[in-house]
Amino acid sequence: MTASYITEQLKQLPTSPGVYLFEDAEGNIIYVGKAANLRHRVGSYFGAGQKLTPKIQRMVSKVDDLDYFVTTSEQEALILELNLIKRHHPRYNVRLKDDKTFPYLKIDFSEDWPRVHITRRLEEDGGRYFGPFASAKSVRQTLKLIKGIFPFRSCSKPITGTDPRPCLEYHIGHCLAPCIGAVSREEYAEVIRQVILFLEGKQERVVQQLESKMNKAAKALDFERAAMLRDQIQAVDRVVEGQKIATKVKGEQDVIAFAGDKDQSYVQVFFIRSGKLIGRESFLLQGTRSEEPSQIMTSFIKQFYHSSPHIPPLLLLQHPVEDAAMIQNWLQGKRGGKVNIQVPCRGNKKQLVNIVAENAQQGLEQLKIKQLASPAALSAALEEIKRELQLPRLPSRLEGYDISDIQGMAAVGSMVVFDQGKPKPSHYRRFRIKTVSAANDYAMLEEVLRRRFKRASGALDTWAILPDLVLIDGGKGQLNTARAAMQEIGAGLVPTASLAKENEEIFIPQKKEPIILPKSSPGLQLLQRLRDEAHRFALGYHQRIHKMETFASALDAIPGIGPKRKRALLRQFGSVKAIREAPIEDLAAARGMTQSLAKKIKEHL
Repeated sequence: MTASYITEQLKQLPTSPGVYLFEDAEGNIIYVGKAANLRHRVGSYFGAGQKLTPKIQRMVSKVDDLDYFVTTSEQEALILELNLIKRHHPRYNVRLKDDKTFPYLKIDFSEDWPRVHITRRLEEDGGRYFGPFASAKSVRQTLKLIKGIFPFRSCSKPITGTDPRPCLEYHIGHCLAPCIGAVSREEYAEVIRQVILFLEGKQERVVQQLESKMNKAAKALDFERAAMLRDQIQAVDRVVEGQKIATKVKGEQDVIAFAGDKDQSYVQVFFIRSGKLIGRESFLLQGTRSEEPSQIMTSFIKQFYHSSPHIPPLLLLQHPVEDAAMIQNWLQGKRGGKVNIQVPCRGNKKQLVNIVAENAQQGLEQLKIKQLASPAALSAALEEIKRELQLPRLPSRLEGYDISDIQGMAAVGSMVVFDQGKPKPSHYRRFRIKTVSAANDYAMLEEVLRRRFKRASGALDTWAILPDLVLIDGGKGQLNTARAAMQEIGAGLVPTASLAKENEEIFIPQKKEPIILPKSSPGLQLLQRLRDEAHRFALGYHQRIHKMETFASALDAIPGIGPKRKRALLRQFGSVKAIREAPIEDLAAARGMTQSLAKKIKEHL
């Protein structure tokens, strides 16, 4: 369509609330949005001088046609917008990955003997739903947990109470066997009530009820039942202990934060009930490149709670949402009660949001590692490294080297190995620097490489395996030093490169200018992982050596404290600071120590 056609369409748009759809030249819906005023909102994309983000500019350039739905209110437009996004998955909308197939736990009260089972259909049928869960694995783990505590039935067979014998579930204490009439409807219904309380986070009430029953069973001399109830109480207590978190936040709330990378964002939701973390779920949002944090948070809140059967009275968010009043009214309508949305700036609530944000960041890093470790991604990365670094063959074995020291003290070197793009810790090696006493990282690097490749000649173990690429942490100077040491020891034919951290420049011997790869390059990301792993391995060894040397030097001047006693103190207390702060009685109780030696140590330190 021509620009004039779009202009004419804009003139015909009503000023009422509604939902608009942008289509490309092939008729694909590429964006769905809602508006309190369709004419003003849609017109804002096409007016002259509008300040649009790069993402929106790209989208507008592809718009060939538009369509719209008129609604009676902005909340009605919100619900329609969510349904259309789920149906069409528009390219330029922020989208929950696989949101149409979220699993739930369902308790079906239409059955005479209700089961707790997994479903992907959320219906208004009188059943109790818990979720949504991020994955089938997550919901299966929760089902397994409650099944190990509460003996509800898991089979779908008709229950008559006249079966001749029960199944194995009964014999191992995981079912009350209504199939043979071993339990009344009232007793079974009580178990289901306990399951619901447990999933709602009201475990203390469950424990109170179980303790009351256990005491009654014990008084009635029904010790077998009392023992079964005792085991249930202990199982619930273990879960409750694991749910405690370091916060004073009380009540019922969902805490939401996310971390972003490129065109995806990793969202973490903590479910707090009665001051306990009863569960957490992670979700992946796609299409978030160039989106503001508030836009990402808004998209998630709308899509997640559109599919959620339960909304708590408080949402603690990392970032504010757009149209906060409208979204709050929509959530209150779904909940049937008050919903408060907060973005805490201080105190315990802020601390809790920070915990969730840190978990989201860690989850994103793990997701990136999984994505980079896929066979296709590793193959592409190795092919790119071979091509860009002009290697003679595919670099199946990569070796990364780094040096760690403080002014030459406790100096160590590391060698890490990636095989087919994956870390191979069994081939990692560490070096205690022996020939360099001053702070000279170049000389230390030379020593490490000489020792490594000297071991290669005549070796029959992993030292004999030569790498397809040696990667040095540093710039051109470190590369030249490495090449000189390797040529001296007879390893000059092994391809070598260095990666400078500041601008992520790659240097190779045959090129004067550095190689600059895009940040999204799989080859660069693999080299960065190799470099960072070498740094991590070297730093860990350095800290260990430095700690031991500091510890030893502080105790060397104390009469009666020899190597064995130093090692015993190190194992028990870990640091000089801990020894200094420890009571004399604790020092005297350490292996090989006496009261008088403990007093000497305290006086000396």
